[in-house]
Amino acid sequence: MTTKKNVLVVDDDTDILEQVSLTMKAEGYCVATAGGQEEAEETLLQFIPDLAIIDLMMEHMDSGFALCHHIKKLYPEVPVILLTAVTAATGLDFSARKDGSASWMQADVLLDKPARPEQLRAEAKRLMRV
Repeated sequence: MTTKKNVLVVDDDTDILEQVSLTMKAEGYCVATAGGQEEAEETLLQFIPDLAIIDLMMEHMDSGFALCHHIKKLYPEVPVILLTAVTAATGLDFSARKDGSASWMQADVLLDKPARPEQLRAEAKRLMRV
């Protein structure tokens, strides 16, 4: 019998939070949610994720980056997927940086919002090797 994988989903948009959470639960993952960086940091004291899916901009414009760094500091092996609407809103495309200059983000994957459920499922399986 395999142990359920833990997924932390963090987003200040309750619709996105529910959509991503339901997608992960439907795949059989144990899901914890948080509505922002501060709540997520509290959750991480009691819930060790096998994967984190977090919004880029929450309480502050850099909340997602800060939370990603926090997760990697606590649990370096935990993969992080950053969800963002920044590309659509600003034209900035972090994922287009293939030269390694975006490695400071520490995210394993950057997906544009709204992320398609099949895209989230595929990335989760790939990153957690399930």
